[in-house]
Amino acid sequence: MHEDILNIQQLIARFANSFDVKDWDGLQACFTESLYTDYSDLRGTPPETISASEYVRLRRESLDHLKLHHLVGNYEVTFPDFDAAACRASMVVWRRSETEEFTTHCMYDFQLARQWGAWKISGITQKVLWSEGVSSIHKGAKA
Repeated sequence: MHEDILNIQQLIARFANSFDVKDWDGLQACFTESLYTDYSDLRGTPPETISASEYVRLRRESLDHLKLHHLVGNYEVTFPDFDAAACRASMVVWRRSETEEFTTHCMYDFQLARQWGAWKISGITQKVLWSEGVSSIHKGAKA
């Protein structure tokens, strides 16, 4: 179980770092083929289940023009069964254009599935604690 917790923490760190270095293929490799997403706090859109490739395409379109920094920690990992896990993590997401910034302080609830011996993210729910700055620089954020 200790190894599983470490692998899940590394997967979520890879998820966060992929945004910052614009490694969109690396981001897609973090996911199951389709995933549940709930970004309603940030975007004002309903939860949905989408393909991993569509998730990455949408993030790339809305974030590729920005400088990003995701800082993640405070992992709480639970295992409902052998091939399923849940992880709550705290995250701060900094987004910067040439002239403006938009920062979100949030909690993520990740659902994870073990596939062929490796953990993959199968669900993401983001709960915004608060945001600061100019939300319009992020094409996916509600005003």
